[in-house]
Amino acid sequence: MAEKTMALKLLIDTRANRVLFAEAGKEVVDFLFSLLALPLGSIVKLLSEDQMVGSIGSIYSSLQNLDSTYIKPNQDKDILLGLQVQEQGQPKNNLFLSAPIPLKVEGHYGCYNCYHNSSCCQYITKVCGIQCPSCNNRMEKVIQFVNPKSGTASENGGGEGYVKGVVTYTIMDDLSVTPMSTISCITLLSKFNVTNVDVLKEKNVSLGTQEALELLEASLWTKTALTDVFLADKE
Repeated sequence: MAEKTMALKLLIDTRANRVLFAEAGKEVVDFLFSLLALPLGSIVKLLSEDQMVGSIGSIYSSLQNLDSTYIKPNQDKDILLGLQVQEQGQPKNNLFLSAPIPLKVEGHYGCYNCYHNSSCCQYITKVCGIQCPSCNNRMEKVIQFVNPKSGTASENGGGEGYVKGVVTYTIMDDLSVTPMSTISCITLLSKFNVTNVDVLKEKNVSLGTQEALELLEASLWTKTALTDVFLADKE
């Protein structure tokens, strides 16, 4: 069985031998955001992204700043950002990282008496210990309510994952992610002081298991993850 790979298109500054940015689709962005479910999201939240030496803080900030219109309706950013307790769902196939898709879980409470007595009406509440309207016992039995996945594949941009697949994304060398646009690309070239486009080169690369491992490692210690993984001399 062939190894699963994902495609990236790198824009390289040949003078400096560095990746300016990459063009990628939904699968690659889903992979990067899934790193936060390892559970690095909680670690970044505790340390703050400004204290992270590598690029994982950039991924965290990207998801934090990404407009909700790009997030699928059945996903909750706060879980990946470590702002909510995660109840893990079924794992999804994402290279070597079978990162679970988090489902939003809310805590509810029921009455033990009602739960074991099918002839008695059952109630649930978000407040632990209040009186059951049916039998007057305290409602202290923990019941987890999982919000069901909503929408169809066509409505959400297709398939599983975290982001919608209706747009192309820009991935910077430090792995920060933004939706791609022509204006943003021109702005980036100006930011990098590129005045001669002849020094630029496009390079199509594949992101497989080995590259995923190297990106994960690089994200923890460097701000030039794409350059270090795809342009470094590995001989």
